[in-house]
Amino acid sequence: MGEYVIEMLNITKDFPGIRANDDITLRLRRGEIHALLGENGAGKSTLMSVLFGLYQPEGGVIKKDGDVVHIKDPNDANALHIGMVHQHFKLVEIFTVLENIILGVEPNKMGFLQKKEAHRRVVELSERYGLKIDPDALIEDISVGMQQRVEILKMLYRDNEILIFDEPTAVLTPQEIDELMGIMRSFAAEGKSILFITHKLNEIMAVADRCTVLRKGKCVGTVDVKDTDKVKLSRMMVGRDVDFIVEKDDAKPGKTVLEIKNLTVPSKAHKNNAVKNVSFNVRAGEIVCLAGIEGNGQTEFVYALTGLEKPSAGRITLKGEPIVQIGHKRGLQSSASLDKTKPILMPIRHRSKLGMSHIPEDRQKYGLVLDYSLEENLVLQRYWEPEFQNKGFIRKDQVREYADRLIRQYDIRSGQGPVTPARSMSGGNQQKAIVAREIDKNPELLVAVQPTRGLDVGAIEYIHHQLIAARDNGKAVLLVSLELDEVINVSDRILVMYEGEIVGAFDPKDITVQELGLYMAGAKRQSNESEAYSA
Repeated sequence: MGEYVIEMLNITKDFPGIRANDDITLRLRRGEIHALLGENGAGKSTLMSVLFGLYQPEGGVIKKDGDVVHIKDPNDANALHIGMVHQHFKLVEIFTVLENIILGVEPNKMGFLQKKEAHRRVVELSERYGLKIDPDALIEDISVGMQQRVEILKMLYRDNEILIFDEPTAVLTPQEIDELMGIMRSFAAEGKSILFITHKLNEIMAVADRCTVLRKGKCVGTVDVKDTDKVKLSRMMVGRDVDFIVEKDDAKPGKTVLEIKNLTVPSKAHKNNAVKNVSFNVRAGEIVCLAGIEGNGQTEFVYALTGLEKPSAGRITLKGEPIVQIGHKRGLQSSASLDKTKPILMPIRHRSKLGMSHIPEDRQKYGLVLDYSLEENLVLQRYWEPEFQNKGFIRKDQVREYADRLIRQYDIRSGQGPVTPARSMSGGNQQKAIVAREIDKNPELLVAVQPTRGLDVGAIEYIHHQLIAARDNGKAVLLVSLELDEVINVSDRILVMYEGEIVGAFDPKDITVQELGLYMAGAKRQSNESEAYSA
Protein backbone atom coordinates (compact mmCIF):
# COMPACT_ATOMS: atom_id res chain seq x y z
CA MET A 1 0.00 0.00 0.00
CA GLY A 2 1.45 3.38 -1.03
CA GLU A 3 2.08 6.50 1.04
CA TYR A 4 -0.98 8.28 -0.37
CA VAL A 5 -4.56 7.16 0.20
CA ILE A 6 -5.88 9.68 -2.37
CA GLU A 7 -4.12 11.22 -5.36
CA MET A 8 -5.81 13.79 -7.59
CA LEU A 9 -3.48 14.19 -10.55
CA ASN A 10 -3.68 17.07 -13.07
CA ILE A 11 -7.40 17.73 -12.43
CA THR A 12 -9.06 20.23 -14.78
CA LYS A 13 -12.68 21.36 -14.44
CA ASP A 14 -14.46 23.97 -16.59
CA PHE A 15 -17.71 25.86 -16.14
CA PRO A 16 -19.27 28.37 -18.57
CA GLY A 17 -16.87 31.28 -18.79
CA ILE A 18 -14.36 30.02 -16.22
CA ARG A 19 -11.78 27.30 -15.60
CA ALA A 20 -12.40 26.46 -11.94
CA ASN A 21 -9.57 23.89 -11.62
CA ASP A 22 -6.54 24.24 -13.86
CA ASP A 23 -4.21 21.19 -13.85
CA ILE A 24 -4.31 20.73 -10.05
CA THR A 25 -2.46 17.91 -8.28
CA LEU A 26 -3.27 17.06 -4.65
CA ARG A 27 -2.04 14.09 -2.60
CA LEU A 28 -3.52 12.99 0.73
CA ARG A 29 -1.59 10.80 3.16
CA ARG A 30 -3.23 8.20 5.37
CA GLY A 31 -4.01 9.57 8.84
CA GLU A 32 -3.23 13.22 8.04
CA ILE A 33 -5.26 16.42 8.23
CA HIS A 34 -4.62 18.20 4.94
CA ALA A 35 -5.90 21.79 4.65
CA LEU A 36 -7.03 23.27 1.34
CA LEU A 37 -6.64 27.06 1.42
CA GLY A 38 -7.59 29.71 -1.11
CA GLU A 39 -9.57 32.86 -1.80
CA ASN A 40 -13.31 32.79 -2.47
CA GLY A 41 -13.76 31.25 -5.90
CA ALA A 42 -10.24 29.77 -6.01
CA GLY A 43 -11.66 26.31 -6.87
CA LYS A 44 -11.44 24.52 -3.51
CA SER A 45 -15.05 23.31 -3.28
CA THR A 46 -15.05 22.42 -6.98
CA LEU A 47 -11.96 20.22 -6.53
CA MET A 48 -13.54 18.41 -3.57
CA SER A 49 -16.83 18.04 -5.46
CA VAL A 50 -14.85 16.27 -8.21
CA LEU A 51 -13.44 13.88 -5.60
CA PHE A 52 -16.93 13.26 -4.18
CA GLY A 53 -18.45 12.60 -7.61
CA LEU A 54 -20.65 15.69 -7.85
CA TYR A 55 -18.70 16.96 -10.87
CA GLN A 56 -16.89 15.13 -13.65
CA PRO A 57 -13.49 16.63 -14.57
CA GLU A 58 -12.47 17.53 -18.12
CA GLY A 59 -8.99 16.16 -17.45
CA GLY A 60 -6.87 14.30 -14.90
CA VAL A 61 -7.17 11.08 -12.89
CA ILE A 62 -8.00 10.10 -9.31
CA LYS A 63 -6.20 7.28 -7.52
CA LYS A 64 -7.30 5.50 -4.33
CA ASP A 65 -4.53 3.49 -2.63
CA GLY A 66 -2.51 3.70 -5.83
CA ASP A 67 -5.26 2.40 -8.15
CA VAL A 68 -7.08 4.60 -10.68
CA VAL A 69 -10.76 4.98 -9.76
CA HIS A 70 -13.74 6.48 -11.61
CA ILE A 71 -16.11 8.37 -9.31
CA LYS A 72 -19.27 9.06 -11.31
CA ASP A 73 -21.51 10.10 -8.39
CA PRO A 74 -21.57 10.30 -4.55
CA ASN A 75 -22.65 6.65 -4.34
CA ASP A 76 -19.34 5.68 -5.97
CA ALA A 77 -17.54 7.95 -3.50
CA ASN A 78 -19.28 6.32 -0.53
CA ALA A 79 -18.41 2.88 -1.91
CA LEU A 80 -14.76 3.99 -1.80
CA HIS A 81 -15.31 5.19 1.81
CA ILE A 82 -15.15 8.89 0.83
CA GLY A 83 -17.56 11.20 2.68
CA MET A 84 -18.19 14.94 2.54
CA VAL A 85 -19.67 17.59 4.84
CA HIS A 86 -20.79 20.34 2.47
CA GLN A 87 -20.55 24.06 3.16
CA HIS A 88 -24.33 24.28 2.79
CA PHE A 89 -25.69 21.18 4.49
CA LYS A 90 -27.58 18.53 2.51
CA LEU A 91 -30.31 17.78 5.05
CA VAL A 92 -34.09 17.31 4.82
CA GLU A 93 -35.46 19.81 7.34
CA ILE A 94 -38.75 18.02 8.03
CA PHE A 95 -37.00 14.70 8.73
CA THR A 96 -35.53 13.71 12.08
CA VAL A 97 -31.82 13.54 12.83
CA LEU A 98 -31.94 9.73 12.61
CA GLU A 99 -33.85 9.74 9.30
CA ASN A 100 -31.29 12.10 7.75
CA ILE A 101 -28.33 10.01 8.91
CA ILE A 102 -29.66 6.74 7.45
CA LEU A 103 -31.19 8.28 4.31
CA GLY A 104 -30.02 6.23 1.31
CA VAL A 105 -28.60 3.37 3.40
CA GLU A 106 -31.71 2.48 5.41
CA PRO A 107 -31.38 -0.84 7.29
CA ASN A 108 -34.26 -3.14 6.41
CA LYS A 109 -35.42 -6.70 6.93
CA MET A 110 -37.67 -8.20 4.25
CA GLY A 111 -38.44 -4.69 3.07
CA PHE A 112 -39.31 -3.30 6.53
CA LEU A 113 -37.29 -0.41 7.95
CA GLN A 114 -35.27 -1.40 11.05
CA LYS A 115 -35.04 1.92 12.89
CA LYS A 116 -34.26 0.44 16.31
CA GLU A 117 -30.88 -0.95 15.26
CA ALA A 118 -30.05 2.25 13.38
CA HIS A 119 -30.99 4.31 16.45
CA ARG A 120 -28.68 2.21 18.64
CA ARG A 121 -25.75 2.59 16.24
CA VAL A 122 -26.23 6.35 15.82
CA VAL A 123 -26.31 6.86 19.60
CA GLU A 124 -23.19 4.69 19.94
CA LEU A 125 -21.32 6.72 17.30
CA SER A 126 -22.40 10.04 18.81
CA GLU A 127 -21.19 9.01 22.27
CA ARG A 128 -17.92 7.55 20.96
CA TYR A 129 -16.93 10.77 19.17
CA GLY A 130 -18.51 13.28 21.56
CA LEU A 131 -21.13 14.35 19.00
CA LYS A 132 -24.07 14.77 21.34
CA ILE A 133 -27.32 14.81 19.36
CA ASP A 134 -30.99 13.92 19.81
CA PRO A 135 -31.80 11.29 17.13
CA ASP A 136 -35.51 12.07 17.34
CA ALA A 137 -35.24 15.87 16.92
CA LEU A 138 -36.38 17.48 13.67
CA ILE A 139 -33.60 19.13 11.65
CA GLU A 140 -35.61 22.36 11.40
CA ASP A 141 -35.65 22.62 15.21
CA ILE A 142 -31.91 22.23 15.91
CA SER A 143 -29.04 24.73 15.69
CA VAL A 144 -26.65 25.01 12.75
CA GLY A 145 -23.87 23.52 14.90
CA MET A 146 -26.04 20.50 15.64
CA GLN A 147 -26.87 20.13 11.95
CA GLN A 148 -23.16 19.91 11.20
CA ARG A 149 -22.84 17.10 13.75
CA VAL A 150 -25.58 15.28 11.85
CA GLU A 151 -23.56 15.64 8.63
CA ILE A 152 -20.46 14.23 10.37
CA LEU A 153 -22.48 11.32 11.74
CA LYS A 154 -23.76 10.61 8.21
CA MET A 155 -20.14 10.01 7.19
CA LEU A 156 -19.33 7.88 10.23
CA TYR A 157 -22.50 5.80 9.79
CA ARG A 158 -21.29 4.93 6.29
CA ASP A 159 -17.83 3.90 7.57
CA ASN A 160 -16.10 6.61 5.53
CA GLU A 161 -12.30 6.73 5.89
CA ILE A 162 -11.58 9.82 3.76
CA LEU A 163 -13.48 12.75 5.27
CA ILE A 164 -13.94 16.02 3.36
CA PHE A 165 -14.92 19.09 5.43
CA ASP A 166 -15.94 22.07 3.27
CA GLU A 167 -15.70 25.26 5.37
CA PRO A 168 -16.77 23.32 8.50
CA THR A 169 -16.28 26.20 10.96
CA ALA A 170 -17.98 28.97 8.97
CA VAL A 171 -21.25 28.54 10.89
CA LEU A 172 -19.88 27.49 14.29
CA THR A 173 -19.34 29.30 17.59
CA PRO A 174 -15.80 29.51 19.05
CA GLN A 175 -16.64 26.71 21.49
CA GLU A 176 -18.03 24.50 18.72
CA ILE A 177 -14.91 25.16 16.63
CA ASP A 178 -12.69 23.94 19.47
CA GLU A 179 -14.85 20.81 19.77
CA LEU A 180 -14.64 20.16 16.02
CA MET A 181 -10.85 20.54 16.04
CA GLY A 182 -10.68 17.91 18.77
CA ILE A 183 -12.97 15.58 16.81
CA MET A 184 -10.83 15.96 13.70
CA ARG A 185 -7.67 15.12 15.66
CA SER A 186 -9.34 11.99 17.05
CA PHE A 187 -10.34 10.94 13.51
CA ALA A 188 -6.73 11.34 12.30
CA ALA A 189 -5.41 9.41 15.31
CA GLU A 190 -7.68 6.51 14.26
CA GLY A 191 -6.12 6.50 10.79
CA LYS A 192 -8.84 8.42 8.97
CA SER A 193 -7.63 10.96 6.40
CA ILE A 194 -9.12 14.46 6.38
CA LEU A 195 -9.33 17.12 3.66
CA PHE A 196 -10.17 20.40 5.34
CA ILE A 197 -11.29 23.42 3.27
CA THR A 198 -11.00 26.66 5.21
CA HIS A 199 -10.19 30.37 5.03
CA LYS A 200 -9.16 30.58 8.70
CA LEU A 201 -5.39 30.59 9.08
CA ASN A 202 -5.53 30.08 12.86
CA GLU A 203 -7.33 26.78 12.38
CA ILE A 204 -4.82 25.57 9.81
CA MET A 205 -1.94 26.35 12.17
CA ALA A 206 -3.77 24.60 15.04
CA VAL A 207 -4.87 21.35 13.42
CA ALA A 208 -3.43 20.70 9.94
CA ASP A 209 -0.35 18.66 9.04
CA ARG A 210 0.03 19.97 5.49
CA CYS A 211 -1.65 22.72 3.46
CA THR A 212 -2.22 23.04 -0.28
CA VAL A 213 -2.92 26.58 -1.51
CA LEU A 214 -5.05 27.39 -4.58
CA ARG A 215 -5.23 30.76 -6.30
CA LYS A 216 -7.58 31.50 -9.21
CA GLY A 217 -7.96 27.82 -10.05
CA LYS A 218 -4.27 26.96 -9.98
CA CYS A 219 -2.18 25.17 -7.33
CA VAL A 220 0.35 27.57 -5.78
CA GLY A 221 2.01 24.85 -3.71
CA THR A 222 1.85 22.45 -0.76
CA VAL A 223 3.67 23.19 2.51
CA ASP A 224 4.22 21.49 5.87
CA VAL A 225 2.31 23.58 8.40
CA LYS A 226 5.04 23.26 11.04
CA ASP A 227 7.45 24.99 8.63
CA THR A 228 5.27 28.01 7.81
CA ASP A 229 3.24 30.80 9.45
CA LYS A 230 0.06 32.82 8.85
CA VAL A 231 1.85 35.62 7.01
CA LYS A 232 3.41 33.22 4.48
CA LEU A 233 0.14 31.35 3.96
CA SER A 234 -1.85 34.55 3.42
CA ARG A 235 0.76 35.76 0.91
CA MET A 236 0.47 32.45 -0.98
CA MET A 237 -3.32 32.72 -0.93
CA VAL A 238 -3.89 36.31 -2.10
CA GLY A 239 -0.54 37.15 -3.69
CA ARG A 240 0.17 40.07 -1.35
CA ASP A 241 0.68 40.91 2.31
CA VAL A 242 -2.55 41.09 4.35
CA ASP A 243 -3.01 43.48 7.27
CA PHE A 244 -4.33 41.44 10.22
CA ILE A 245 -4.64 44.54 12.44
CA VAL A 246 -7.85 46.56 12.05
CA GLU A 247 -6.80 50.21 11.92
CA LYS A 248 -9.45 52.70 13.03
CA ASP A 249 -9.74 56.03 14.81
CA ASP A 250 -11.85 56.49 17.92
CA ALA A 251 -15.58 56.69 17.25
CA LYS A 252 -17.36 60.05 17.32
CA PRO A 253 -20.97 59.05 18.10
CA GLY A 254 -23.71 61.47 17.12
CA LYS A 255 -27.48 61.34 17.35
CA THR A 256 -29.37 58.13 18.13
CA VAL A 257 -30.37 56.31 14.92
CA LEU A 258 -31.79 53.09 16.38
CA GLU A 259 -33.57 52.81 19.72
CA ILE A 260 -34.80 49.50 21.15
CA LYS A 261 -37.12 49.58 24.18
CA ASN A 262 -38.37 46.53 26.10
CA LEU A 263 -38.25 44.23 23.07
CA THR A 264 -39.58 40.71 23.65
CA VAL A 265 -39.60 38.04 20.95
CA PRO A 266 -41.15 34.57 21.38
CA SER A 267 -39.19 31.43 20.56
CA LYS A 268 -40.34 28.93 17.95
CA ALA A 269 -38.26 26.15 19.51
CA HIS A 270 -39.58 26.31 23.09
CA LYS A 271 -42.20 28.02 25.28
CA ASN A 272 -39.83 30.61 26.76
CA ASN A 273 -39.15 33.92 25.04
CA ALA A 274 -36.05 34.03 22.84
CA VAL A 275 -35.54 37.76 23.54
CA LYS A 276 -36.53 39.10 26.96
CA ASN A 277 -37.27 42.80 27.50
CA VAL A 278 -34.12 44.05 25.73
CA SER A 279 -33.30 47.78 25.52
CA PHE A 280 -30.35 49.61 23.95
CA ASN A 281 -29.53 52.16 21.27
CA VAL A 282 -27.12 52.63 18.37
CA ARG A 283 -25.87 56.08 17.44
CA ALA A 284 -24.61 57.54 14.19
CA GLY A 285 -20.85 57.15 13.85
CA GLU A 286 -20.42 54.03 15.98
CA ILE A 287 -20.25 50.25 15.57
CA VAL A 288 -22.18 48.43 18.28
CA CYS A 289 -21.61 44.68 18.39
CA LEU A 290 -24.18 42.25 19.72
CA ALA A 291 -22.04 39.28 20.75
CA GLY A 292 -23.16 35.90 21.96
CA ILE A 293 -23.04 32.18 21.41
CA GLU A 294 -25.51 30.97 18.80
CA GLY A 295 -28.94 30.15 20.19
CA ASN A 296 -29.07 32.94 22.78
CA GLY A 297 -31.61 35.15 21.02
CA GLN A 298 -29.49 37.15 18.57
CA THR A 299 -31.16 35.57 15.53
CA GLU A 300 -34.68 36.24 16.80
CA PHE A 301 -33.67 39.78 17.79
CA VAL A 302 -32.39 40.53 14.29
CA TYR A 303 -35.49 38.97 12.70
CA ALA A 304 -37.72 41.24 14.79
CA LEU A 305 -35.61 44.30 13.99
CA THR A 306 -35.56 43.68 10.23
CA GLY A 307 -39.20 42.56 9.88
CA LEU A 308 -38.69 38.82 9.37
CA GLU A 309 -40.44 38.00 12.65
CA LYS A 310 -43.09 39.63 14.82
CA PRO A 311 -42.17 40.47 18.42
CA SER A 312 -44.70 40.01 21.19
CA ALA A 313 -43.87 43.33 22.85
CA GLY A 314 -41.60 46.35 22.62
CA ARG A 315 -40.80 49.44 20.61
CA ILE A 316 -38.20 49.95 17.85
CA THR A 317 -37.52 53.45 16.56
CA LEU A 318 -35.43 54.18 13.44
CA LYS A 319 -34.38 57.79 12.85
CA GLY A 320 -37.08 58.88 15.30
CA GLU A 321 -39.88 57.00 13.51
CA PRO A 322 -41.49 53.98 15.24
CA ILE A 323 -41.21 50.91 13.01
CA VAL A 324 -42.38 48.46 15.71
CA GLN A 325 -44.68 49.24 18.60
CA ILE A 326 -46.49 46.40 20.35
CA GLY A 327 -47.93 46.50 23.86
CA HIS A 328 -47.09 43.85 26.44
CA LYS A 329 -49.47 40.94 26.77
CA ARG A 330 -51.23 40.25 30.03
CA GLY A 331 -48.92 38.69 32.58
CA LEU A 332 -45.76 40.31 31.22
CA GLN A 333 -44.04 43.24 32.84
CA SER A 334 -45.51 46.48 31.49
CA SER A 335 -43.58 49.62 30.62
CA ALA A 336 -44.91 53.09 31.40
CA SER A 337 -42.88 54.50 28.50
CA LEU A 338 -44.51 52.18 25.95
CA ASP A 339 -47.50 53.54 24.07
CA LYS A 340 -49.88 50.60 23.97
CA THR A 341 -52.72 52.37 22.19
CA LYS A 342 -51.38 52.19 18.64
CA PRO A 343 -49.75 48.93 17.47
CA ILE A 344 -47.21 49.47 14.67
CA LEU A 345 -45.46 46.83 12.55
CA MET A 346 -43.85 48.45 9.52
CA PRO A 347 -43.25 46.22 6.44
CA ILE A 348 -39.72 45.33 5.40
CA ARG A 349 -39.70 47.63 2.37
CA HIS A 350 -40.66 50.60 4.56
CA ARG A 351 -37.74 49.85 6.86
CA SER A 352 -35.45 49.63 3.85
CA LYS A 353 -36.66 52.95 2.44
CA LEU A 354 -36.24 54.54 5.86
CA GLY A 355 -32.53 53.69 5.75
CA MET A 356 -32.03 50.16 7.08
CA SER A 357 -29.74 47.65 5.35
CA HIS A 358 -29.48 44.03 6.43
CA ILE A 359 -26.71 41.51 5.78
CA PRO A 360 -28.45 38.29 6.95
CA GLU A 361 -26.73 35.34 8.62
CA ASP A 362 -28.27 32.83 6.17
CA ARG A 363 -27.16 34.15 2.78
CA GLN A 364 -29.04 31.55 0.74
CA LYS A 365 -32.34 31.64 2.61
CA TYR A 366 -32.70 35.37 3.27
CA GLY A 367 -29.95 37.12 1.29
CA LEU A 368 -30.38 35.96 -2.30
CA VAL A 369 -32.87 34.63 -4.81
CA LEU A 370 -30.65 31.78 -5.97
CA ASP A 371 -32.29 31.32 -9.37
CA TYR A 372 -31.91 35.03 -10.21
CA SER A 373 -28.79 36.35 -11.89
CA LEU A 374 -26.12 38.24 -9.97
CA GLU A 375 -27.23 41.59 -11.42
CA GLU A 376 -30.87 40.93 -10.49
CA ASN A 377 -29.83 40.13 -6.91
CA LEU A 378 -27.74 43.30 -6.71
CA VAL A 379 -30.80 45.51 -7.39
CA LEU A 380 -33.34 43.54 -5.32
CA GLN A 381 -33.59 46.38 -2.76
CA ARG A 382 -33.57 49.21 -5.31
CA TYR A 383 -35.16 48.11 -8.60
CA TRP A 384 -38.15 50.44 -8.09
CA GLU A 385 -35.93 53.55 -7.90
CA PRO A 386 -35.94 55.92 -10.94
CA GLU A 387 -32.32 54.99 -11.68
CA PHE A 388 -33.36 51.40 -12.47
CA GLN A 389 -36.91 51.69 -13.85
CA ASN A 390 -38.92 53.91 -16.16
CA LYS A 391 -42.73 53.80 -16.05
CA GLY A 392 -42.63 50.32 -14.50
CA PHE A 393 -40.08 48.85 -16.93
CA ILE A 394 -36.62 47.81 -15.71
CA ARG A 395 -33.77 49.77 -17.30
CA LYS A 396 -31.54 46.79 -18.02
CA ASP A 397 -28.61 48.89 -19.24
CA GLN A 398 -28.54 50.79 -15.94
CA VAL A 399 -28.82 47.55 -13.95
CA ARG A 400 -25.92 46.05 -15.95
CA GLU A 401 -23.76 49.15 -15.45
CA TYR A 402 -24.49 49.19 -11.70
CA ALA A 403 -23.75 45.47 -11.34
CA ASP A 404 -20.47 45.81 -13.24
CA ARG A 405 -19.38 48.57 -10.87
CA LEU A 406 -20.14 46.54 -7.72
CA ILE A 407 -18.47 43.43 -9.19
CA ARG A 408 -15.26 45.43 -9.75
CA GLN A 409 -15.40 47.32 -6.46
CA TYR A 410 -16.05 44.26 -4.26
CA ASP A 411 -14.10 41.74 -6.37
CA ILE A 412 -17.14 39.47 -6.83
CA ARG A 413 -15.89 36.54 -8.89
CA SER A 414 -18.41 34.89 -11.20
CA GLY A 415 -17.91 32.88 -14.37
CA GLN A 416 -20.39 34.82 -16.51
CA GLY A 417 -20.14 38.21 -14.85
CA PRO A 418 -23.44 39.97 -14.03
CA VAL A 419 -25.59 37.30 -15.72
CA THR A 420 -24.14 34.46 -13.59
CA PRO A 421 -26.90 32.57 -11.71
CA ALA A 422 -26.43 33.28 -7.99
CA ARG A 423 -26.83 29.57 -7.25
CA SER A 424 -23.68 28.70 -9.22
CA MET A 425 -21.41 31.11 -7.33
CA SER A 426 -19.16 30.08 -4.44
CA GLY A 427 -20.46 30.77 -0.93
CA GLY A 428 -17.89 33.49 -0.33
CA ASN A 429 -18.78 35.32 -3.54
CA GLN A 430 -22.48 35.05 -2.71
CA GLN A 431 -21.62 36.76 0.58
CA LYS A 432 -19.63 39.48 -1.20
CA ALA A 433 -22.65 40.18 -3.44
CA ILE A 434 -24.93 40.69 -0.44
CA VAL A 435 -22.39 42.90 1.37
CA ALA A 436 -21.92 44.99 -1.79
CA ARG A 437 -25.68 45.46 -2.28
CA GLU A 438 -26.41 46.41 1.33
CA ILE A 439 -23.46 48.76 1.90
CA ASP A 440 -23.87 50.51 -1.47
CA LYS A 441 -27.42 51.53 -0.51
CA ASN A 442 -25.69 54.10 1.76
CA PRO A 443 -27.96 53.18 4.70
CA GLU A 444 -28.46 55.16 7.90
CA LEU A 445 -28.41 51.85 9.82
CA LEU A 446 -26.43 48.82 8.66
CA VAL A 447 -27.39 45.57 10.41
CA ALA A 448 -24.47 43.23 9.64
CA VAL A 449 -24.97 39.65 10.84
CA GLN A 450 -21.83 37.50 10.44
CA PRO A 451 -20.73 39.71 7.50
CA THR A 452 -17.39 37.92 7.04
CA ARG A 453 -18.71 34.35 7.37
CA GLY A 454 -17.04 32.16 4.75
CA LEU A 455 -14.76 34.93 3.43
CA ASP A 456 -10.99 34.72 2.89
CA VAL A 457 -8.55 36.96 4.78
CA GLY A 458 -8.29 39.46 1.93
CA ALA A 459 -12.07 39.82 1.69
CA ILE A 460 -12.40 40.04 5.50
CA GLU A 461 -9.85 42.86 5.52
CA TYR A 462 -11.89 44.70 2.86
CA ILE A 463 -15.26 44.20 4.59
CA HIS A 464 -13.87 45.43 7.93
CA HIS A 465 -12.61 48.57 6.17
CA GLN A 466 -16.07 49.06 4.62
CA LEU A 467 -17.80 48.78 8.02
CA ILE A 468 -15.41 51.30 9.53
CA ALA A 469 -15.79 53.61 6.52
CA ALA A 470 -19.59 53.50 6.97
CA ARG A 471 -19.12 54.42 10.64
CA ASP A 472 -16.74 57.26 9.78
CA ASN A 473 -19.32 58.58 7.29
CA GLY A 474 -21.77 59.00 10.16
CA LYS A 475 -23.70 55.76 9.71
CA ALA A 476 -24.90 53.58 12.58
CA VAL A 477 -23.65 49.99 12.41
CA LEU A 478 -25.10 47.10 14.41
CA LEU A 479 -22.71 44.15 14.06
CA VAL A 480 -23.79 40.67 15.16
CA SER A 481 -20.82 38.32 15.32
CA LEU A 482 -19.49 35.11 16.87
CA GLU A 483 -15.89 35.85 15.86
CA LEU A 484 -14.26 37.09 19.08
CA ASP A 485 -11.34 38.75 17.27
CA GLU A 486 -13.80 40.58 15.00
CA VAL A 487 -15.91 41.63 18.00
CA ILE A 488 -12.90 43.08 19.83
CA ASN A 489 -11.15 44.67 16.84
CA VAL A 490 -14.03 46.21 14.87
CA SER A 491 -16.53 47.30 17.55
CA ASP A 492 -16.74 50.58 19.43
CA ARG A 493 -19.15 49.14 21.97
CA ILE A 494 -19.95 45.51 22.81
CA LEU A 495 -23.26 44.20 24.16
CA VAL A 496 -23.26 40.55 25.23
CA MET A 497 -26.51 38.60 24.88
CA TYR A 498 -27.07 35.43 26.91
CA GLU A 499 -30.37 33.54 27.08
CA GLY A 500 -32.20 36.45 25.45
CA GLU A 501 -30.91 39.17 27.79
CA ILE A 502 -28.15 41.77 27.64
CA VAL A 503 -25.76 40.63 30.39
CA GLY A 504 -22.91 43.06 29.80
CA ALA A 505 -21.91 46.27 28.00
CA PHE A 506 -18.22 46.98 27.36
CA ASP A 507 -15.68 49.18 25.68
CA PRO A 508 -13.52 46.77 23.59
CA LYS A 509 -10.40 48.41 25.02
CA ASP A 510 -11.40 47.34 28.54
CA ILE A 511 -12.07 43.62 28.03
CA THR A 512 -10.04 40.61 26.92
CA VAL A 513 -11.16 37.86 24.57
CA GLN A 514 -11.07 35.41 27.50
CA GLU A 515 -13.29 37.56 29.73
CA LEU A 516 -15.68 38.24 26.87
CA GLY A 517 -15.97 34.49 26.36
CA LEU A 518 -17.02 34.07 30.00
CA TYR A 519 -19.88 36.56 29.58
CA MET A 520 -20.96 34.89 26.33
CA ALA A 521 -21.03 31.51 28.09
CA GLY A 522 -23.10 32.89 30.99
CA ALA A 523 -20.35 32.44 33.58
CA LYS A 524 -20.28 36.19 34.32
CA ARG A 525 -22.91 38.93 34.34
CA GLN A 526 -22.85 42.67 35.04
CA SER A 527 -24.75 43.55 38.19
CA ASN A 528 -26.19 46.76 36.77
CA GLU A 529 -28.14 45.64 33.70
CA SER A 530 -29.12 49.23 32.84
CA GLU A 531 -25.50 49.85 31.81
CA ALA A 532 -26.25 48.04 28.57
CA TYR A 533 -28.75 50.71 27.57
CA SER A 534 -26.86 53.77 28.76
CA ALA A 535 -23.36 52.73 27.67
